[in-house]
Amino acid sequence: MATANPLWGAPRIHGELLKVGIEVAERTVSRVMLTRRPHPSQTWRTFLANHVHHLVSIDFFTVPTARLRVLFVLVVLAHHRRRVVHFNVTEHPTALWTAQQIVNAFPDDSAPGYLLRDRDQVYGQQFRHRVKGMQIEEVLTAPQSPWQNPFAERLIGSIRRECLNHVLVLGQRHLRRILTRYFIYYHQERIHLSLDKGAPDLRPIARPEAGRIVELSEVGGLHHRYLRRAAYSQRVREDHNRELATSAFMPPPWLRRSELCGTGYRRVDNPRRQRPPPHRPSPGGARQATPEAVNKSDEV
Repeated sequence: MATANPLWGAPRIHGELLKVGIEVAERTVSRVMLTRRPHPSQTWRTFLANHVHHLVSIDFFTVPTARLRVLFVLVVLAHHRRRVVHFNVTEHPTALWTAQQIVNAFPDDSAPGYLLRDRDQVYGQQFRHRVKGMQIEEVLTAPQSPWQNPFAERLIGSIRRECLNHVLVLGQRHLRRILTRYFIYYHQERIHLSLDKGAPDLRPIARPEAGRIVELSEVGGLHHRYLRRAAYSQRVREDHNRELATSAFMPPPWLRRSELCGTGYRRVDNPRRQRPPPHRPSPGGARQATPEAVNKSDEV
């Protein structure tokens, strides 16, 4: 009992023994218990585990482009389900810009309790003032200790290994489009070992009765997802509606679908850019009334 509960002392263990029908003196319990050195505080791993539901971490990483420029990517990660709450790309990060990203990530009253970050100079006075105004407590890692922000560092490593190391980034807009598609795959389909081999969006298990397995390409063919045929048509409709709704990350007007890892762009007409045909009046100059309109006017 003392080994399983290292925070319990002799009086509490003596009370638990009395509740289970074991009558023994408290002095005997204290004599039998091994003397242990008390810990000055809880470990860092224990802190992360205790506040996983209210803890988010932020971090920057750099991406070089084909034009010999360096882009900075900010990611905001929620620890509970490993969800990327927000991300953005800039070429010149400042404290004001970073503070605005925190506001965009947590609108209204959705701010977390703790924010884990490193001691980078980009988190200046304006950033700290904005975070304090949102009633978020900052937790700073030790200097030169990236291992104290393990979830964000693991996310950045996954982004590099699974996506950015295999593509050539052209600019900010191109990088946003690449990361948007990767995070859709990351949240809905990617297997996470820390989530018992599940996805952040609770990926359901397809039964064999749903039909044969269908393979779909993700992130320009870098990854694939596997669905049963019954869920294939529904997922295709959801992806099509998502692409139409997310106009900020749509491909250029002259592209229907851009492959991230290859060439072969095909110039097509974008149906969203087509204008409706102009109205042409009737030969008589005035609009002719239909029989339905005449009957409706008579009823009025």
